[in-house]
Amino acid sequence: MAENSGAGAEPITIKKYANRRLYNTQSSSYVTLDYLAQMIKDGTDFVVYDAKTGEDITRSVLTHIIVEEEAKGQSLLPLGFLRHLISFYGDSLQSLVPSYLEQSMQSFAHNQEQMRHYMRDAFGGMNPFAQFEDMGRKNMALFENAMKMFAPDLERGAKPEGGGKGDKPARTSSPVGGEQSKSDVAEMRAKLTEMQKQLDALAGKK
Repeated sequence: MAENSGAGAEPITIKKYANRRLYNTQSSSYVTLDYLAQMIKDGTDFVVYDAKTGEDITRSVLTHIIVEEEAKGQSLLPLGFLRHLISFYGDSLQSLVPSYLEQSMQSFAHNQEQMRHYMRDAFGGMNPFAQFEDMGRKNMALFENAMKMFAPDLERGAKPEGGGKGDKPARTSSPVGGEQSKSDVAEMRAKLTEMQKQLDALAGKK
């Protein structure tokens, strides 16, 4: 399959009808989820729209593909990773998780050829997982830096307002609030550390 795989090419439009059939508008043919999965593996970009409403449903279709692949026994997502991922829904950090996961997977994909080389060399006594661990540490450092940018007060506590001569210092948070902030940071780091372990395990399965 070599459809629309060139750099900068427009994504192929797939339409999904009420009967759940998927229609490739470029080839004027109906396709299956397996076909779409192969398009992704071939580097062919596509978007999926609801044929009736015109809504972009690419995300739900990609999620469906993952569910189908997992059901076939080709499991890539450890249970612990799935549980931690679900726990972030509705969490204050939810908005940051997608970019963190995307950066991690982009880093993995960018270095996949080098990783395959490490895996081949492993039979000669080299440990390839040291490379995965190094990547994991770098990803965690990137995410922690992003967290400091988005929520510096979690680390430093609230700063007094004003600061000019004669200004009265603003009321600072109570000790209880400070302890709560520290607790939130500790919980956040624990969650991120555990998620990083799951990502490392995911990389190891590849």
